[in-house]
Amino acid sequence: MLKATLRSFLAHKGRLALSALAVVLSVAFVAGSLIFSDTVSRTFDRLFASTAADVTVEPKDDLESQLPSGAVPTVPAALAARVASVEGVASAHADVSVDNITVVDARNRLVGSTTGAPTIARDWHLTDRSPVRLSSGHAPHGPGEALLDADTAGRKHLGIGDTLTVLAQPGSFRVRIVGIATFRTTNPGAALVYLDPSVAARKVLGAADRATSISATAEPGVTDTELKHRIAAALGDGDHVLKTAGERAKSAAEQLGTFLDVIKYVMLGFAGIAVLVGVFLIVNTFAMLIAQRTRELGLLRALGADRRQVRRSVLTEAVLLGVVGSTVGLAAGIGLAVGLIRLMSVFGMNLKTTEMVVGWGTPVTAYVVGVGVTFVAAYLPARRAAAVSPMAALQDAEIAGVGRPLRTRAVVGGVVGAVGAAALAGCAVATRTAPAASLLGLGVVLTLIATVIAGPLLVRPVIRVLGAAFPALFGSVGRMSQRNALRNPRRTGATAAALMVGLALVGGMSVASASMSESFDRQIDRTLGADFVVQNANFVPFSQEITDRVRATDGVGLVVRQRFAPLAVRLPDGERVETTATGYDPRLDEVAHVTYAAGNSAAALAAGHLAMDAGFARDHGVRPGSVLPVEFPGGRTARLTVGALTDQDRAEGFGTRGGMFLGLATVEKYIPGGQDSALYVNAAPGTGADALRARLERALEAYPQVQVRNLADYKKLVHDQIAVLLYLVYALLGLAIVIAVLGVVNTLALSVVERTREIGLLRAIGLARRQLRRMIRLESVVIAVFGAVLGLALGLVWGVCTQQVLALRGMKALAVPWGTIVAVVIGSAVVGVAAALLPALRASRMNVLAAIAHE
Repeated sequence: MLKATLRSFLAHKGRLALSALAVVLSVAFVAGSLIFSDTVSRTFDRLFASTAADVTVEPKDDLESQLPSGAVPTVPAALAARVASVEGVASAHADVSVDNITVVDARNRLVGSTTGAPTIARDWHLTDRSPVRLSSGHAPHGPGEALLDADTAGRKHLGIGDTLTVLAQPGSFRVRIVGIATFRTTNPGAALVYLDPSVAARKVLGAADRATSISATAEPGVTDTELKHRIAAALGDGDHVLKTAGERAKSAAEQLGTFLDVIKYVMLGFAGIAVLVGVFLIVNTFAMLIAQRTRELGLLRALGADRRQVRRSVLTEAVLLGVVGSTVGLAAGIGLAVGLIRLMSVFGMNLKTTEMVVGWGTPVTAYVVGVGVTFVAAYLPARRAAAVSPMAALQDAEIAGVGRPLRTRAVVGGVVGAVGAAALAGCAVATRTAPAASLLGLGVVLTLIATVIAGPLLVRPVIRVLGAAFPALFGSVGRMSQRNALRNPRRTGATAAALMVGLALVGGMSVASASMSESFDRQIDRTLGADFVVQNANFVPFSQEITDRVRATDGVGLVVRQRFAPLAVRLPDGERVETTATGYDPRLDEVAHVTYAAGNSAAALAAGHLAMDAGFARDHGVRPGSVLPVEFPGGRTARLTVGALTDQDRAEGFGTRGGMFLGLATVEKYIPGGQDSALYVNAAPGTGADALRARLERALEAYPQVQVRNLADYKKLVHDQIAVLLYLVYALLGLAIVIAVLGVVNTLALSVVERTREIGLLRAIGLARRQLRRMIRLESVVIAVFGAVLGLALGLVWGVCTQQVLALRGMKALAVPWGTIVAVVIGSAVVGVAAALLPALRASRMNVLAAIAHE
């Protein structure tokens, strides 16, 4: 049996190659994502471990982030002397490291990463743990000199003698590059500007006596942990956070891990799609191969092979396919990881392929995925093979499954579909987001399973409709193509299912994204009343001088500032909520349309007051006039009165929890040194919007990171952000289509082999080669469109239900992108034509007499 199995496997290696591609793709994405993430993690672990000080003293802050406000947490620079006096400390240094700056060159072009990595200004303090070394020029001296890292200098074509403008919180200043610093370890992609230590704090923090942290180096024989305890005992005030080198490296690695997780999960999503769609392909391939080998299997049974041996033989073939596919997929995954590493280098993260990490878990996972998928996919066909009677050796081969009733599928599919439909219905009527999202996920999974199970039941009624025009348009060729698609509903359903999965995903996400875009459009139309909004391209706060430039621009009538404020509110029901509130200047009503359930803008923006969303307030027992304890960064506390409740239909999933805002005077009182995040600008009477825009853009030429947007620009910005998610879905669709095309090609190729004698007879009675190719193409098209119709129908239901969940977060508009749906259906027909090219060509080249004599 083993010899027979191996010979059978090798005899069908050409047919199994297409199925192996699905395994290769899924394993490649799994292995590639694991290798890439392991390599980046290991590289940065070494970077953080080798550059972190023995003990670092940082400012304590209970709130998670200061960045939205633009304020930089600091400690007194004099703290370095206290730390240096602690027993066991060899040296201590007051560090300055700020990443809320912007750097431009002499032509006002941004100097820094364009991929989201920060631009950092630091004081030049070279130690044996510094991440860089001075490779050319000299160290900066005085306020007009700076060093630039070599990677940024090379990428931006800058060198010694060039001039830079640094836009920092206290204001902008010009520096001349006097040296180039080269990374000793991996460059994480950031742009680094080093300043003279004597002026760094004054220039980027606005105070010469402040620092962002204190670095302490231990004397020989003193451990990091022991030194940390000694410094903590010496400071003893509880206002600082102390971290050893290991703890700081771990914290930095955790922050990096968030970025890595995004990449890993995206790639694993591709792997999941490849696995899911590949299962259909493998099931179909093995089912057809077993159908074609009915006589062979019957002969084995007649010679004494029992059911278990036959089943084991088929499963052995599947395991062999999985091993081959996993091996090739693992090699492809290594290549994919190399490609990702080089891609990161293009974006400024200089990883080395020579340091690529292939842990033992990667090949184990690769083979578990590859072999497991093929084994599971081949199990049902193997059971069918075991059921072949020895009498089958005495008769012509039959197509397994033809004519067998589909009652079991109908019952199981109906039950699963009913439960899935009930879950989706529950999702649509739910009033809370968490249970609605859970029901949505359950409903999507169950309805997908039900459609796959019951797909063959839908083949005959749907394909009769889809192919109804074939006889009239193509005559007898069209009629035969339609009947070929109908002759084996199981096969047609399984072939179409691969395409259906991808298109269902695309249909659902297209409806969801179109609904989100429409909801945001309506919200922007309802709320934004300013002529222009001035803000940074990446939404980080900007310096005061930009606000001053805008106010000084000719034709500006009104400027209302916006500033973010991280805070924590203790609510009447006892819950402590950390969120980011927004501060506004008075006259907010002239640049925004705020709908209030209670109170007004004057009450909301009054000193010591705040406003919040009415629904949030209702859920937590807050009423107008309630006095709430509020914590601000830096340990500052206040008791603020709820002056107003808003009813804005906000898109809360993309906003801040509670929808809180307050007067800018209150924000400045409790978060001094903050920066504006946006300016709402109205034109002065007699100044046109176009003229004002031109003047604002000229006034802000020196600040390329700042953009002037009107209502249409703001909508486009939101659409572009949503489109990123949609592009990911389209990429998943592309992968699913590739595998689905392989499935259609495989099915048609095996179907041509299966119908060799039939094709020979058709050719003998006058069917031309061109007609034969057309027949197979039409069969492929109708199967592909059938999969598209099922997938889009399912996707539309998912999309509508997703929109109902989004409506609970304020996005209440429903939009169906009919243009996308029509384009997908047309594209599916094109996919069907493309998939049929090779099988149709092969069929048309058959020798007629050999085909008639085929067994």
